[in-house]
This record gives sequence, structure tokens and C-alpha cells, in this order.
Amino acid sequence: MSSHTLSSMVARLGTAAAVLLAPVVVFAQEVAPAAVEAASAAPVPDKADTAFMFLSTLLVFFMLIPGLALFYGGLVRTKNMLSVLMQCTVIGAMMMIVWVAYGYSFAFGGSTNPYFGGFAKTFLAGVSVDSTAATFSEGVVIPEYLFMLFQMTFAALTPALIIGAFAERIKFSAVILFTLLWATFVYFPIAHMVWDGNGLIFNMGALDFAGGTVVHINAGVAGLIGAVMVGKRTGFGKDMMAPHSMTLTLVGAAMLWFGWFGFNAGSNLEASGGAVLATVNTFVATAAAILAWSLVESFTRGKASLLGAASGMIAGLVVITPAAGSVGPMGAIVLGLLVSPVCYFFVAVVKNKFAYDDTADVFGVHGVGGFIGALGTGIFTAPWLGGTGAEDFFIASQFMTQLTAVAITIVWCGVVSTILYKVVDAIVGLRVTVESEREGLDLSSHGEAAYHA
Repeated sequence: MSSHTLSSMVARLGTAAAVLLAPVVVFAQEVAPAAVEAASAAPVPDKADTAFMFLSTLLVFFMLIPGLALFYGGLVRTKNMLSVLMQCTVIGAMMMIVWVAYGYSFAFGGSTNPYFGGFAKTFLAGVSVDSTAATFSEGVVIPEYLFMLFQMTFAALTPALIIGAFAERIKFSAVILFTLLWATFVYFPIAHMVWDGNGLIFNMGALDFAGGTVVHINAGVAGLIGAVMVGKRTGFGKDMMAPHSMTLTLVGAAMLWFGWFGFNAGSNLEASGGAVLATVNTFVATAAAILAWSLVESFTRGKASLLGAASGMIAGLVVITPAAGSVGPMGAIVLGLLVSPVCYFFVAVVKNKFAYDDTADVFGVHGVGGFIGALGTGIFTAPWLGGTGAEDFFIASQFMTQLTAVAITIVWCGVVSTILYKVVDAIVGLRVTVESEREGLDLSSHGEAAYHA
């Protein structure tokens, strides 16, 4: 074969290959920019925000175990210390499983229903290492697994808050069954209504930065109803029922304060100025409430007590929770100064007047503190009072919105909680026997003792 013939064949093969490959080249040229554009448009989690939310999630978990467990444990008598630790531990563990099974979906499942998040994310369907959750700032995202975990710690803590209201006389089985039902029919719907973009209360424009309605009013109302329906402790008003260890109570309260920085600052969902503002407010509101409670006790009792200081600490943390990201530090201090006298009045006067046995003052501190915080948010968020509201922020309008949100929470929680207590009472019974109560729940319910002589 001549060189000319060979060259001619190669040329023809090259032309044929070019014709055959032309559509592929054109397709690649068309697809490549689209792929690059799609890749650049995909949300990428911010590493600093992700690290911040990891820390915040662990801090909120620390509030439950050991924080709340030790706080409540110190407030009960020696023979019931272990029972409170057990209740907090098992409730927390149960809620973690329930949350990933269906709680996350019921609260944040993407449904447009104003009361219910839907079933789309049951068993974490669609949640993966690649899925993300948007934060308050446009373009800032975190992994959805992390958002789910952060919200899970709230769901684990809130039902455990309730048990302080009827501690020392309720069946362990009743506690577990009630908190399971309560989370399903009260906590998850309220969380959806308040924090989901499709929620009823969210779209009303109500402000609840970290859980004034969802956590504290919810738990406070359920606790009050439980205290009344379970009944008073045997010997209430006659026997000595003072806290067995104020040392542990203060240790638990201090742990709650420490963990609360994750609770409040973490609710900003990103490491920005809003998180720093929430941190400042969590410091100063709590400090003001401690001082206010101590002053009130000094005037009314002649002495300031450690129990009062610990109660003021929790009241200050509660009152600033819904307002942490929207009020200024001066507004936070005012809220702290206001909440303690009002909570003290409910704990020292109203509870005695109506003779209900709220063991750890869940309603008097969490419920009442939550009311004041939710309503105060509607006032102190105003920009001319140092808040972060828009220039056209109108106090009267926002206050009424906050009041409506509080009313919805009270009615929903009150009605449903009452029904659930009756259901639990019919299934397993709410209360232990008098003999078991006198022996103490540590031994009668768990066969163990917190302390040995």
C-alpha cells in the first residue's frame, strides 16, 4: 500500500470519527457548565456554624443529664433521690428514639398543615449526610442531621421538666407512658406550630427564640395539672419535706445555667452576632433574677436562702429564653428583675392559697416565668427599648400576638394533658400505694437506694 493511499485512509477515518463523536462533544460542552452551575448552587454547610451547633447540642444534653436530674434530685427527700435520676435518664433515652422514629417528622416534616409536620420524615426518611437545614441568615446552612439532633435535645429535656411537679408519689410506669403520649400529642404539635415555617403560631408572627411557649409554658401547665390530678404527697403540710441536699440542687442549677448557653445561643443556629447577643442576655437576665429573688426573700423572710437563689437562677433562665435573640441586654436585665418577684409570689403565696403540691415548683417557676418571658418579648424587642425589632415595630400589636400564642399553648396543653393523665390513670394508674410512698420510690420502684449509711 502506497503512503498516499495510507494517508488517505487515515484522513477518512479521522473524518468519520469526528462525525461520530461530534454529538458527544456537543453534549459534554452543554452539560459541563450545567453541572458546574448545579454544584456551585448546592448548599454547603458552614464548618464554623457546624462546630458551633455541635457544641450547643452537647450543652443542651448536659442540661438534662446531669443538670436537671441533680437539680430535681436535690429538691426531693433522700428516699426519692434515685427515682428522680432514673426518671430523667429513661425519659431522655426514650425521647431520643421517639424523636428519630417520628417526632422530628411530626414537628419538622415539611407538611403545610399549620398544626402537624406530617409523616414525610418518619424514621428520618430523606435525612442524610448530604441534606442540609437553612439557618436564619440567607445562604448559611448546617447539616440536617445536626439540626435534627439539636432539636432532639429539646424534645428530650422538656418532658423531663414536668416530673418535678409530681415527684415522690407517681408510678414509674405512669411517668414513662405519660411523657411518651404527651410528647406525641402536645410537644410535637406545639413545636411545629411555633418553630416550623408552616406552623400556625409562627405565621402569626409570634416570637419564641428558644422555647418560652414550646418548652416552659408547655411543661409548666402540664406539671400543674399533673400535681393536681396525682394529688398531694402523703403527709403534705404535716411531715418534714425539705430538700435533702441543697448542695446538689445548686450544682444541678449551675449545670443548667452552663448548658443553657447552648439552649439559647444555639437557637440562633449559627455562630453570628445573634448568638453572642443571646449569650449576653443569658448571663445578665439570670444574674438580675438571682439578685431580685434574694432581695425579695430578705424583705419578706428576713433572710436570703440558697434555695431562693437557685430558684431565681432558673426563673431568670426561663424568662430570657423566648427573648434571648431579640431583646437588648438592658431589656434582659429588666426581665430578670421582674420575673423573680412574680414567681416568688406564686411559689410562696398562690401555691399555699390553693394548696396544690408542686414538688419542685415547675408551674411557679417554668410556667409563670415562661408567661412573663413570652409577653415581655413583645415589649422589649422594640428597637427604641434596645431590641432588634424593625423600626416599625409596634408594641401593642406584638404583645397581642404573643398573648394569643401563649393562650393557644395553654389551651392545647391544658386540654390534651388532662385527657392524657386520665388515659394513663385508666391503663396503669398514676400513683404508688401509700406504703410504697412512705418507703420511698428508690426502694419501692427501683429496689435501690441513692445513699447507704
